[in-house]
Parts: sequence; C-alpha cells; structure tokens
Amino acid sequence: MSSPNDDIVVRLDRIYTRGGDLGDTSLGDGHRVAKHNARVGAYGSVDELNAGLGVARLHAGGTPADPMLERIQNDLFDLGADLCVPPPPEDDERHRSRLRVSPGQVAWLEARIDEVNGSLPPLTSFVVPGGTPLSAHLHVARTVCRRAERDVCALAAQEPVTPEVIAYLNRLSDLLFVLARAANGEGGEATWVPGAGRA
Repeated sequence: MSSPNDDIVVRLDRIYTRGGDLGDTSLGDGHRVAKHNARVGAYGSVDELNAGLGVARLHAGGTPADPMLERIQNDLFDLGADLCVPPPPEDDERHRSRLRVSPGQVAWLEARIDEVNGSLPPLTSFVVPGGTPLSAHLHVARTVCRRAERDVCALAAQEPVTPEVIAYLNRLSDLLFVLARAANGEGGEATWVPGAGRA
C-alpha cells in the first residue's frame, strides 16, 4: 500500500538555511562549491530559461505550443538535476542511479521541430524578434537557451557533462525559434532589411 509521501520528489520544509551566506552552495551530490562555479552558473541559466518559458506560457493557452512548453519545462528540471550532479565514470554504479537527460528527450524535440517547421513558409531573410506577445517571449527564451548552451559548453571544457544536455539545449533553441515563427501566423513576421535596403 502506498503512502501520500510516495510521490514526493523534493521536500522543502524551510526556504532559507543560511548555508550559502558565505558565497558557496551544495551540488546535488552534497559537494560544496562557490556560487560562481561554472556548474552552478550553467544550471542557473537553465533555471532562468525555465522561468522565461513560464512567462511565454501566459500567452500560449489554447495554442499547440502550450503542451509542448509544459513538457519542456519538466524536461528542463531533469536537465538541471543532471547538471547539478557531476557524472561519475560510466562503469561507476552511481552513473546509472542518477537522473540524466536521455537521447529520447532530444529525439522528441527533433520531431516537434520537423512538425512545426513543416507548416511554415521558407525563410528568405533573418527574422526580427517580435510580433505577438507569445512570439516575442519565445524569442527571448530562445536567446536565454543559447546562453545556457554556451554556459554548459564552457563547463564541459572543464568538467564532465552528459552529452545529451548540450544536444538538448541546441535542439531546444531551434524549436523555440520555429514556435516563435508559428506564433506570428501567416504574414505577421518581420524580417531583417539590411542597411543598404532601408530608406
């Protein structure tokens, strides 16, 4: 028989602990590191991205983008959980016991990109971010996603990172781009006019 606590993933009885008042924090495996540590910065950028998607979803209700963004927000929690625990060697038992981003999550993004992009007209110039509120917020999230990707790549140059984390962020920025285009609808998209062509 299951208890009401069986589905609890995280339990936070206290919001502040004072443990980080001197500028350090705990990773998911309990190791203490400086708050400016590259790993903390990487999953902090992912957290910022997730918050940005929460704002985008305020404008996505009833659109095909909303259930996609809901799943992505949950995937980003998986990704943050992956980043906050440095991966041990593959032959270490702990490697299999931790939540890691999977190839299936990357493949799901690729399928959604193909699905959304298939309904869009081909691009003949760079897109100027803006248009509908949903499109504008998706473009902001896309740029935060690219920054998160850069932060994770910088971390990967120093320490082990699950390869699928980088692949996921790379595909996600592409999906956010096509979703932003779709949110503007036919004829609602502004494209770049190079300086020589502007009045």
